[in-house]
Amino acid sequence: MSETLKIIVPMAGLGTRLRPLTLTRPKPLLSLAGRTVLDFFLDTFTSIPLTRQMDYVFIVGQMGEQIKEYISKNYPQIPAQYVTQTEMRGQSDAIFLAKEYLVGPAIVAFSDTLVEADFSPLANESADAVVWVKPVEDPRRFGVAETDDAGFVKRLIEKPQDMSNNLAIVGVYYFKESRNLCDAITEQVNRKLSLKGEYYLADAVNILLEQGLKMRTRPIDVWLDAGTPDAMLATNHHLLENGNDNSGDIPKRKDVAIIPPVFLHPEAIVANSVIGPNTSISANCKIRNCVISNAILGDETEINNLVIDDAILGCNARVSANPMRLILGDQNEVDL
Repeated sequence: MSETLKIIVPMAGLGTRLRPLTLTRPKPLLSLAGRTVLDFFLDTFTSIPLTRQMDYVFIVGQMGEQIKEYISKNYPQIPAQYVTQTEMRGQSDAIFLAKEYLVGPAIVAFSDTLVEADFSPLANESADAVVWVKPVEDPRRFGVAETDDAGFVKRLIEKPQDMSNNLAIVGVYYFKESRNLCDAITEQVNRKLSLKGEYYLADAVNILLEQGLKMRTRPIDVWLDAGTPDAMLATNHHLLENGNDNSGDIPKRKDVAIIPPVFLHPEAIVANSVIGPNTSISANCKIRNCVISNAILGDETEINNLVIDDAILGCNARVSANPMRLILGDQNEVDL
């Protein structure tokens, strides 16, 4: 496989389910287990052999300059192109905007989906396309891949009404000839296959399947989501438990208790506090007189005199509590 492999990354979404965190920062740059969502996303492709030439195409939105600056600073070695999606018309529309780069083999991967996938077998892939899937208990919340007896995909179904097929699509695809995908998207638009004004990739893939595309599924074991606050916290927990806990490197102090798993940036300042479990604290945070668990704190955030649980704080946030005067009678109960 001597052709350059394109990595197409739609990431222009507004991240409305993560507001207010995404009002000033694109979703891929949110803090997660001591790094950013984007850092963990790019780790996905480390299984591609170093001998393979790769080009990344990032489809960015209104805060795309932040993405460009971050990649330029932290990943200067990767060839990166940028396309801007100014109007949110769906996944297919985003991919079609990158049509000048869609020639030859391509992986399409959505940036808020973190998976552990082995891409090395693609070097010998005989099928026209691959979709990565994970069996789930209730497939009705997801898109699924319906397969035939030989294991090839017959069609993709968005949010099926029954439980008979549990192969959920994780948001990663491979196309041996990506130019055909552009043609299918054009046909999708001509057929007006959209939902609430947005064009979904599954419909374009189904057009390719109608035309005889041979697509196989590949299973994955780890599929993480970074699209909602609850999902972010669950993903943070998983990542801390699987290689990103640095609690063993934190100097022991009498006034600070660490309950693993935790990531505590070396430049964070902590005093008279209990940190953890499942907590990541970024650079230059200042924490005093706090108990923090199941939380993500962005860079340079400061909190004082608080007990917090299940919390996400962005960068440069400030939260302090003052002592409370309280007079409580017999048999009263107050939740604070």
